[in-house]
Amino acid sequence: MSLHKVAAERILRSRHLIALTGAGISVESGIPDFRSPGGLWSKYDPMEFGHIESFRMNPNRVWKMLLEMDELLLRANPNPAHFALADLEKRGVLKAVITQNVDSLHQRAGSVNVIEFHGHNRSLRCDSCGKRFSRKEISLVTVPPCCHCGFPLRPEFVFFGENIPPTAHEEAMVAAESCDVMLIIGTSATVVPASFLPKSAKRRGAFLLEINPCKTDLSYRMSDLHIEEPAGRALPAIITELDQLGSEEIKPC
Repeated sequence: MSLHKVAAERILRSRHLIALTGAGISVESGIPDFRSPGGLWSKYDPMEFGHIESFRMNPNRVWKMLLEMDELLLRANPNPAHFALADLEKRGVLKAVITQNVDSLHQRAGSVNVIEFHGHNRSLRCDSCGKRFSRKEISLVTVPPCCHCGFPLRPEFVFFGENIPPTAHEEAMVAAESCDVMLIIGTSATVVPASFLPKSAKRRGAFLLEINPCKTDLSYRMSDLHIEEPAGRALPAIITELDQLGSEEIKPC
């Protein structure tokens, strides 16, 4: 029996399926993992360009890196893995996606219940007065873009040195503790506090289904099933097996 069919059968039996996604699911959309060769952190020191204190001390310098990131995110489109998760949600099978990504590709593919653990790039915020602006209404010809109050705007995602937004953190923990199957897609889940999510699910008896072309610490320590393929190949194949299983269930005797 193929691993895709094993995964489909387990998903079919689930009562509360959720997904935890990381950078790996968006690599096939043209967004390199920040930590991989060619990723942003191979060009920019994350502590110098990705830390909130660096932004506060020199927003103009950090925005030069943010411009490159912004262009990368705007260019990207959802791939078959994003569409497969949206399909599972429409079928009522998948209850939530917790994503560590800030690219909004899940929503663009049609997912609705998305918990953005690290925020998003759809808007900019002023940390002085709290005003928010849609990314579409802000010109980045001159950086840093500034609020009406004169302070520099920053993207609505989490920098190093910042806490996870409380609502996203709470929703993610509730989802992890409520699931009986967790899809872990394109992430090694080693960065705190996202690393607590698979642990919380496993501690409460959830089945961990990992989809990642590389082995991770999860593969050896926690995953119940590991499909070593890119998500854009594995998830559509699982959907195909689900369709097949569904048609087998309704075949007349």
